[in-house]
Amino acid sequence: MKNVRILVVLISILSWNIQAQVRPFNPDDIEVGIIEKLDSVIPLDLEFQNEKGETVVLKDLIDKPTILSFVYFDCPGQCGPLLAGVSDAVSKLDMELGKDYQVITFSFDPLDTPEKGAKKKLNYVQQIEEKYRPYWTFLTADQETIHKITDGVGWKYKPQGLDFAHPSSIMITSPEGKLTRYLYGVDYLPFDLKMALIEAQRGESKPTINKVLEFCFAYDPQGRTYTLQITRIVGGFTIAIALILLVVLLIKGRRKTEKK
Repeated sequence: MKNVRILVVLISILSWNIQAQVRPFNPDDIEVGIIEKLDSVIPLDLEFQNEKGETVVLKDLIDKPTILSFVYFDCPGQCGPLLAGVSDAVSKLDMELGKDYQVITFSFDPLDTPEKGAKKKLNYVQQIEEKYRPYWTFLTADQETIHKITDGVGWKYKPQGLDFAHPSSIMITSPEGKLTRYLYGVDYLPFDLKMALIEAQRGESKPTINKVLEFCFAYDPQGRTYTLQITRIVGGFTIAIALILLVVLLIKGRRKTEKK
């Protein structure tokens, strides 16, 4: 039983250390990241300028499952790979762009212009058949409108000098503008994207692995990437192994008692 007591004390110490590092989740504490708002309807009354310089309203654009992405056009980091990932997945989907779904990319930099949006779009539609390219729209807006749309989808970013610290993800909405799925990273499997779009058409929302990412990864604004939190993961595995050992020792101790 002495070994069991020592093991229990070790587990308690490890648990306390991990709890000290992982504070209770509070959305207000997040400066950069995603707060999933599944089943919420994005603000459809907002006005933007598309890459042609035309004023458009979201409720007039969104009438089918829609892939949403947020970038800024001068981004030196994740925005380019994200758009390339969307382009690659769209080019491989066995669904018809414009009929079964559409893509909307928002700039969250108020200094971005429709002209810059048109140039940026040209870089990423080359893999897509020309007749489908109009169904990927690039939108710009003023700061107030940007704040409303990013807040509406739970997408939090932070200015850092001339650049921004920001997450990398895309969101899927239903034809009614309801958020149904978040997909993280910059690479998207065509199958995953297809299933998300089919679910969006039905109005079905599905949770993602966001909580796992929050536990295992932390955002590094300087490197504009997510870094693996080794301490947390090792601590979690250690507790799991310690619990297994505790159960084994308890069973062995009980068997010895029964034999006596």
